Amino acid sequence: MRILITGITGFVGGHLVEALAAAGGHVLAGVGRSATWPAALAHLAGAADLHCVDLLDAPRLEAVVRLARPEWVFHLAGYANTGGSFREPDRCWEDNLSATRSLYDVIARADVRPRILYVSTGLVYGEPDDPDRACDERTTLKPASPYAASKAAGDLLSYQYTRSPGLDVVRVRLFNQIGPRQSPDYAVANFARQVAAIEAGSQPPVIETKGDLSAQRDITDVRDMVAAFPLLLERGVKGEAYNAGRGETYRIQDLLDRLVGMAAVRVEVRQAVEPGRKADTAVTRADTRKLRETTGWAPHIPLDRTLGDILNDWRAAARG
Repeated sequence: MRILITGITGFVGGHLVEALAAAGGHVLAGVGRSATWPAALAHLAGAADLHCVDLLDAPRLEAVVRLARPEWVFHLAGYANTGGSFREPDRCWEDNLSATRSLYDVIARADVRPRILYVSTGLVYGEPDDPDRACDERTTLKPASPYAASKAAGDLLSYQYTRSPGLDVVRVRLFNQIGPRQSPDYAVANFARQVAAIEAGSQPPVIETKGDLSAQRDITDVRDMVAAFPLLLERGVKGEAYNAGRGETYRIQDLLDRLVGMAAVRVEVRQAVEPGRKADTAVTRADTRKLRETTGWAPHIPLDRTLGDILNDWRAAARG
């Protein structure tokens, strides 16, 4: 299969390349904002052709699409920081909506007709009407941040482009994914980075937190998440949306407690709520029956293994 991945050098993109390369039988190409792989993904240099392209640069992007001639496209690129989206909403909307439209317009003009997976987020649902009920794909979209709103707009744009000009787009709404190599801009990675720094003696034995530790998140290992992607392009229905997640919620406090429990030294926690996150969604939980019934996918990696892998990854970084 000839595959093009946008955002290939990102957190999810790196894990997707690893999974596709391990499966074999694919010719992989990707676009990112750098012509070189980040150090953490240097081992992927021979696995996929990397092109430095801004998705809003339509002529350059079209040249890459025509060269790659993809049968599948995984559209991962975009702005992915919820807290940051409050501080720079214009950039967030440009990266998540305008760039998606640019990609689709290029594909519509090119002489290729790939299946496309648009990777959205479970945060498009916002606060559920019933906190005890999981969100299914028919749940009303009530995004609570510029990030979530821009992803919801891209999600709806993706459906519109299946109607006219008739692109073959499948949508997946990812609930929270965590794993090795995630940016410390995200809560679990930030906690693990601080634990590793404390163990290494480069930080006082105090973890500083900014988010709401009472928030509940549906947490899945990113390596499980990317396993769903090819299944969706094999078996998903054009225009349909599918939730991807574990179907269970964990308080951020509980995740922090588990990481602190894995620490080799005694750790104190200090919390300061970040003002820009006050409007963030308090509870997210996925109803994933549609994805499971369509593809047979299910997450397999236990949460404690994921947390341990993340912490060990940061320990290795702390050792240099």
